Amino acid sequence: MDPGPARNGAPGPRDDEIAQRFAAGDESALALAYQRWAGQVHGMAVRAFGPGPDAEDVTQQTFVSAWTGRAGYRPDKGPLPAWLVGVCRHKISDTWARRDKQRREAEAAASQLQAGPSPVTAGVDTAVADRMLVLDELDLLGQPQRGIIELAFFEDLTHAQIAARTGIPLGTVKSHIRRTLERLRSRLEVDGAALHA
Repeated sequence: MDPGPARNGAPGPRDDEIAQRFAAGDESALALAYQRWAGQVHGMAVRAFGPGPDAEDVTQQTFVSAWTGRAGYRPDKGPLPAWLVGVCRHKISDTWARRDKQRREAEAAASQLQAGPSPVTAGVDTAVADRMLVLDELDLLGQPQRGIIELAFFEDLTHAQIAARTGIPLGTVKSHIRRTLERLRSRLEVDGAALHA
């Protein structure tokens, strides 16, 4: 097996050693796995989405998910990079599903706006416009804030479930959600006032 990249002239740990340490919960093995295989994972994501934020998000989500779900990895069943590829495929699929859902929502919103308000849908138009503003604002968020908000509002997960899924401490999840919601509220107040002026 490849001994891995040299560090300070000495060979790095073997792939199977990194895999054993990763499965055992050694955090330094996560860093080594990222250093050794993030390029391969990112390459898959770039082939799926092109270079940019989606590919970067999928790469990050793959390693976060692999680390938080490491109990499901069995070194005796296969090499760690192959397992990471499988996790990456799931994250790519999730991202395509999320993109498709957002596209359908945007198309539905555009159709409703083109149809013009009716007495029954006048209140719905305001909600649709607000949702479009929220989706626009989400596009401006970086990670992990965007991922946390999507898990909270699109997947309807609790703060504790988000912390468990992402490996981010519960207090950090709560503060990210609070700050992001404050930012969204400010934007909605400014843009909503301009929209309805």
